[in-house]
Amino acid sequence: MNSSFFHLSRRRAWVLSSIAAVILGIVALSYLISSETLRRYMENRINGNLKGYTVHIGKAYFHPLAFSLDLDNLILMQEANPNPPIANINRLHASVHWREVLTGRLVGDLSFSRPKFYINLTHVRKEKESKVPLKQKGWQEALASIYPLRINAFTIRDGEVTYVDEGPYKPLHMDKINFRASNIRNIRYPDNVYPSAIHLEGRIFEKGKLAVDGYANFLGEPHPWAKADLDLSDMDLSYFNPIMTRHNISIRRGTLSTKGVLEYNPRIAVVNLKNLDINGADVDYLHLPQTVAAEKKMVRQVVRTAKELSNEPTSKIRIDVLRIKASNFGYVNRMTQPNYRLSIDQMEANLRNFSNQITEGPATFELKGKFMGTGNTKVTGTFRPATKNHDFNINMAIENTQMQAMSDLFRAYGNFDIKSGLFSFYSELSIKGNKVDGYIKPIFKDMKVYDHRSRQEKSLSHTLYVWTVGGIAKLLENRARNEVATRAAVSGTLESPGTSTWEIFINLLRNAFIKSIIPGFEKKLSQPKK
Repeated sequence: MNSSFFHLSRRRAWVLSSIAAVILGIVALSYLISSETLRRYMENRINGNLKGYTVHIGKAYFHPLAFSLDLDNLILMQEANPNPPIANINRLHASVHWREVLTGRLVGDLSFSRPKFYINLTHVRKEKESKVPLKQKGWQEALASIYPLRINAFTIRDGEVTYVDEGPYKPLHMDKINFRASNIRNIRYPDNVYPSAIHLEGRIFEKGKLAVDGYANFLGEPHPWAKADLDLSDMDLSYFNPIMTRHNISIRRGTLSTKGVLEYNPRIAVVNLKNLDINGADVDYLHLPQTVAAEKKMVRQVVRTAKELSNEPTSKIRIDVLRIKASNFGYVNRMTQPNYRLSIDQMEANLRNFSNQITEGPATFELKGKFMGTGNTKVTGTFRPATKNHDFNINMAIENTQMQAMSDLFRAYGNFDIKSGLFSFYSELSIKGNKVDGYIKPIFKDMKVYDHRSRQEKSLSHTLYVWTVGGIAKLLENRARNEVATRAAVSGTLESPGTSTWEIFINLLRNAFIKSIIPGFEKKLSQPKK
């Protein structure tokens, strides 16, 4: 007989005899211990490992023949904010993972039935105030103390997660959650990078569906590793409005769907989305007086993060196709009097081959929509994800926008109103290395201006100003087409070549567009600045 087989048989016999001895001992002990005594013992054992949180157990049962443990109605509370509780677990079940026992390995199986997790903004804030980091709260030790065997399989059945923010907003809610992880102790396939199979599914915000299938290494250092396929469909973006409002973004509607692969291990982090679809979105960015400093800080952080990730070999981000359909995007400026809003409505856009790696080649984008609801708009361009040697170009055409919709903008920057007229705008901008070249050309057709104020509010100087604006329009008017057209060159050397491509582009476009739409006042553009 093969010696290794004999050795394995002896090992199995030893394990089985050990289990039998333990079971006999526990069977005898179980008759001496009441359910209430077991409940208090388990409660004290779990709470002895937790910091800042407390568990209350409704009932406890030990089943000696199956060597399993059931804890019913577990309630987890944050001590700094105990009401409402953070979790309510209908049943926690722990037992021997019998399948692995046959291979000579004594490990356990843990499952949660109908767990409900509830977190509100107060919970989050109290956790941030705590001097003990969340990962040092003793969660792993508390789970390990429940059952004497090391857990090799973990299951969640029909779970729910709810997050409630401030204000009259819908809570973030995910239900019908089912999760399973096997081979957590890396008993099988220990040489695999990701030896543990994982599966997650659930419903997000009533209609959206989430599915994650892949493999993990729960014993990976310094954190568990994983590689999985992601499939998310029809997630309602409006649920994120309370969170995004704190970042000056208002989301009133829209859905998001995506498919791709996610991977993380100590050598590399990968986000590879085959598609990212945004449908029916209605989103505004809010420029507010009270958040100016925070906005600048956020922009600096985004730019800094983009620089760090650009061409970083250990972080690979790729989106094959990003599609935006039937969506409205706006910019609201509440720093001016009056406030104004610029928007592109009925947007249809595609971004292809987006990556943070220059070796992936240039990304291309195309956008169509209605500027201010009426002006036919088309934008195309290409760019590469480099922090130096910028490579970016964009072509833009806006045609026949009803200018009355832009009246607040003209009042904010020109202090006059638009009675009627059509606005068009054309631009080509190119950034190569630290050189900028291109032009902007606004066109105003049949423009009529007026002063909206009452006779008592009008001053002689402002009346003359409005007449001057109208006069300039007449002097510059193309008599054949009855329009005002100006063209300004945009060229020069970047003063801050280390600035991100997107930051340069946004500043160029903002200056070129806003400063050029008041005819007769901005004839030339200075060299682009940071």
